[in-house]
Amino acid sequence: MDRLIELGDEFWKAAVETLYMTVFALVMAGVLGTLIGVGLYLTRRGGLLPNRFVNGLLELLVNFFRPIPFVIFIAVAMPLTRAVIGVGIGTTAGAFAIGLAASFAIARIVEQHLVSVSPGVLEAARAMGAGPWRILLTVAIPESLGPLILGYTFIVVALIDMTAMAGLVGGGGLGAFAQIYGFRQFEPVVMWAAIVLIVVFVHLVQLLGTKLARVIMRR
Repeated sequence: MDRLIELGDEFWKAAVETLYMTVFALVMAGVLGTLIGVGLYLTRRGGLLPNRFVNGLLELLVNFFRPIPFVIFIAVAMPLTRAVIGVGIGTTAGAFAIGLAASFAIARIVEQHLVSVSPGVLEAARAMGAGPWRILLTVAIPESLGPLILGYTFIVVALIDMTAMAGLVGGGGLGAFAQIYGFRQFEPVVMWAAIVLIVVFVHLVQLLGTKLARVIMRR
């Protein structure tokens, strides 16, 4: 416990780094993943804007990168991270790699939930003269919004888990704190303090996401 008190400043700095990486990665993955997911939905066979070529490219992109284990993906993405961020290591570089990896998972979640919208609802919108983009924005997305929020909640939890591996590129965070000051120095109290705070973050995110999804699905 004394050791944890001594490391108080480092502990809370690591907590802030975890939150920073999570928010950065969520915004990045949310925008990029949603765009890819919507593209997959629109251009699929029988979709609102079918395009075999574009759909094939997007499918190839997602299917190639999504299965790569994150610990390997960090190294694979380092040249791109360096080109975009300017450096290949550090907290922001780790957050960028996390966001890039998560975007492919979000793309699949978005596509799957949009596809699950009842075809009858879409046909009714078409019968009323709505175009593809209007159907997407006023029918497909609103109808799938509740499940989408649950999907995004799942991704946020995964992002928090992924920040624990950001230490491989000097990203810091609670995962790196637990490993450096807890595991390597044989300080179980320090390690468990970091673990407990990560669990608290995950629990709060899960509660918020579940509550928000319930509110939307009751409308």
